[in-house]
Amino acid sequence: MKYNRILLKLSGEALMGKQQYGIDADRLMQYAQEVRAVAELGVQVAVVIGGGNIFRGVQAEAFGLDRVQGDYMGMLATVINSMALQSALEKLGTPTRLLSGLTIQRVCEPYIRRRAMRHLEKGRVVIFGAGIGSPYFTTDSAASLRAIEVEAAVVLKGTRVDGIYTADPEKDPSATRFPQITFDEVMEKNLNVMDMTAFTLCKENNLPIIVFDMNKKDNLLKLVNGEQIGTLVTMTGDAEHDVAAKPGTLLPEQKRASTASAEQQA
Repeated sequence: MKYNRILLKLSGEALMGKQQYGIDADRLMQYAQEVRAVAELGVQVAVVIGGGNIFRGVQAEAFGLDRVQGDYMGMLATVINSMALQSALEKLGTPTRLLSGLTIQRVCEPYIRRRAMRHLEKGRVVIFGAGIGSPYFTTDSAASLRAIEVEAAVVLKGTRVDGIYTADPEKDPSATRFPQITFDEVMEKNLNVMDMTAFTLCKENNLPIIVFDMNKKDNLLKLVNGEQIGTLVTMTGDAEHDVAAKPGTLLPEQKRASTASAEQQA
């Protein structure tokens, strides 16, 4: 496997499946199975899920609500999605912990960095709910910040398209996909990858981003095993150099040692 620790970012809208609202049970279980398969390899997995299938904070003003209040409502929506994913994973026998940016003692633990890292080291899937616990910040920003804090090797942004394109592929059939691109090129071309706060956090901390199609079976598994799926965003465009520099990434000699250890245990 290529990565020892990853952060997976999922959109709330993706959980709707073919529905117009809420959580599609089949899509939820599909995602849980994908995460379980990766965790069973020994990869340490953290997850951040959006809440757009239930409520988005930016919708608040359209309803005549205060923006700050709306953002807190959106955070609670992410907790609902996080609880659903936790339940699906545990149904499959995968140990999980839900850590929240808001204090909700009855359903989840408060976010504490050292506790989160300890859970990951023990092989538990860690789900981060409620964003960063403050208004005006998106779940993309939460994903970037939590990934940096727990020293993940990469942010894997699961979407319904298979990477970053020159234009919206759903609207422009002539759009072409970038297999690899630098942070600076994304900004120069004004490509929509994440909100600027989240993207800048990754850039300033040399944290690679991979945008990929989460709905295609086994894509997540292929990614952690080193296959080139989706679009990789790095500082220099040199995938091996940039990704190998992260603490959660296995170097070639570590990969060989990990493989040999697994074979001995088998």
